[in-house]
Amino acid sequence: MNYNILSYFIYGLISCYIIIWVGRLFHKNGRIFILSLFRYREELTDTTNNLLLTAYYLLNIGYVIVQFRYWEPLEQLSRVMSSVATKTAIQLFILAILHYNNMLILYLLSRNKQKTEQP
Repeated sequence: MNYNILSYFIYGLISCYIIIWVGRLFHKNGRIFILSLFRYREELTDTTNNLLLTAYYLLNIGYVIVQFRYWEPLEQLSRVMSSVATKTAIQLFILAILHYNNMLILYLLSRNKQKTEQP
């Protein structure tokens, strides 16, 4: 018996939950950093924050869909759990790398902004 459809379903549910939960968390808590970077201009901040959220969703959903293409055939139920866990762990690792990359960019931009504001 082929368990790929079951693994796609489980991985899809877990991934959608993680993507939506993390996206909302970053959107809500990241606003303050963007707000300070844009000198407290709320309209520009909200537009940028929404654009970042949309890009985040598209990138991660695209990654999940691409993972379905490279899934090996699964014949045992134990391999389903192993495969789903591995793919979920890789997705979380990529999310962490992207998050720290964004935080580094925001830090560098704010540091650059502080240097240009000093007399």
